[in-house]
Amino acid sequence: MATKIRLQRHGRKGYAFYHIVIADSRAPRDGKFIERIGSYNPNTDPATIDLNFDRALYWLQVGAQPTDTTRNILSAQGVLLKKHLLEGAKKGAFSEIDAENKFEAWINSKNAKLQAVQSKNSEAVRAAAKAKLEAEKAANKAKAAVVAKKRAAANAAAAEAVAEPVAEAETPEALVAPAES
Repeated sequence: MATKIRLQRHGRKGYAFYHIVIADSRAPRDGKFIERIGSYNPNTDPATIDLNFDRALYWLQVGAQPTDTTRNILSAQGVLLKKHLLEGAKKGAFSEIDAENKFEAWINSKNAKLQAVQSKNSEAVRAAAKAKLEAEKAANKAKAAVVAKKRAAANAAAAEAVAEPVAEAETPEALVAPAES
């Protein structure tokens, strides 16, 4: 039986996530499968991959063929590299211990790169948040200055309005004018 390692779609419209399954190549995409070995969620940043490493390696070794997307996923997780190193050890190119050491070195370098990217992203997020806060503080100061200027103008206008009727009532002309009418 020809087996494939492929994705099986789940999730709602516009928000798909996938199960990584081993299936007969003649079975429909979302149909019957032999074994579920993981999941892939491209909706998160970065994409979330949950994979049973040992079972994926076993199925590759017994001849299951991955589709293009699952090949990329397996490559990113190191399954294809591990298979390649084990094949080299079987052929006598190097020992299994050397293969394990090479694989561990690859895993460590991959984790270091991932940590560097994550720290860079978190620093960028913090810097963006700080810049946004500074911009908001500057905008608030500008608004406060405009409000203070309007209040000062309103207070000055109110003080003039109160002072004018008192000044008009005290003048002799203001007192004489109502008597003449």
